[in-house]
Amino acid sequence: MKSVHELSPASKASNKDWQARKEAAVARGQGNAAAVYIERGSNAELWDVEGQRYIDFGCGIAVCNTGHSHPKVVAAVKEQLDKFSHTCVLVTPYDSAVRLAEQLNELAPGKTPKKTIFVTTGAEAVENSIKIARAHTGRRGVIAFNGAFHGRTLLAMGLTGKVVPYKSLFGPFPGDVYHIPFPVDCHGVSPEDSLQALAMLFKVDIAPTDVAAIIIEPVQGEGGFYAAPDDFMRALRALCDEHGIVLIADEVQTGFGRTGRFFASEYAGIEPDLLTTAKGIAGGFPLAAVVGKADIMDSPLPGGLGGTFAASPISCAAALTVLKIMEQDDLVNRALQIGARFKSRLEKLKKAQPKFIAEVRADRGAMIGLELVSNGDAGQPNADLTKALVARACEKGLILLSCGIYGNVIRFLPPLTISDDLIDEGLDIFESCFDELAKTS
Repeated sequence: MKSVHELSPASKASNKDWQARKEAAVARGQGNAAAVYIERGSNAELWDVEGQRYIDFGCGIAVCNTGHSHPKVVAAVKEQLDKFSHTCVLVTPYDSAVRLAEQLNELAPGKTPKKTIFVTTGAEAVENSIKIARAHTGRRGVIAFNGAFHGRTLLAMGLTGKVVPYKSLFGPFPGDVYHIPFPVDCHGVSPEDSLQALAMLFKVDIAPTDVAAIIIEPVQGEGGFYAAPDDFMRALRALCDEHGIVLIADEVQTGFGRTGRFFASEYAGIEPDLLTTAKGIAGGFPLAAVVGKADIMDSPLPGGLGGTFAASPISCAAALTVLKIMEQDDLVNRALQIGARFKSRLEKLKKAQPKFIAEVRADRGAMIGLELVSNGDAGQPNADLTKALVARACEKGLILLSCGIYGNVIRFLPPLTISDDLIDEGLDIFESCFDELAKTS
């Protein structure tokens, strides 16, 4: 057996070496999109163990909205570490969790008094939101949408509206979960179609009086960066009010300024009963929350909600600093500027490449999608080109992510602190990759 010393990191190991060690040590189900091993990061740039520089248009899947290793976040975390790293908020709490909850309650859409609970991951936040809705209503059913992504835990997978890779091999899933079409204009699904499907669901599968919650992403993340039309969100709010159903906005990816509003629900002018948030909340540290109307949030009994690492003091210190940075640097408005800059460049690329680009989605701040197709037909998703673009961009020093039910959408999620110069440099790389691959497709 090798010694611990022999298994320790090698200073001159290459990306290839690390990938081989990873494949030998880590289960294949926890894959990695790019075989590059990061040594350090600063704002919107990363450097791997070989010294290669990358512009990051993914920021850890919309996590590092304030950039990698923001100096103020780093300082806050170091200060907290000097005090204590963990006591468990369920045992001996601390003021940072209370102060953070107070601020989230103020920031959540609507004027109804709010309360917050903290957990560790977005999937935990989603599961707890369902628990809260069921405790409040005494009902069983939950309605989600085709293309939705709500996490990888069992109930969250049941809510997720995409089989491969998230649900494949993992069933059976919890019962009383139902899916309806998400309105997507470019694929011919109108808000009216979705509402009619919901009405039919109430006729044939579950009565509205048995439905505890409807959960929706205001902009679908993994589903393809499709924004729910504002009128549709308002119609759901009215329908939930009519039937006493809890409306849950899953803002795990859309929250914390990503879409050009602090929470994307604000675009429709609605007040969700509950919302879930995670990802951008703590500048790269694990933290998630459910924020909602106080009377609904108080439905579970004491001890019914929580977790050992919920409201980590390290993460709370980071999150309080993230909120200060967002306000001081006006990052919510910056998200709109970033979206406009991407849209201008990508619309020009669409005109030059109509055969391959069906739609540019850049009307929700810095949550930008590019749908790739064959023959200019939205009904012919081009997953091969999408995969090739992500790989080629990485080779040239640009980190990209893909998404979509058919794997044919490039998603752009740069830090909200990225400079215009880095945006342009990254898009220059992307366009060169696109031109190169389009010639051979």
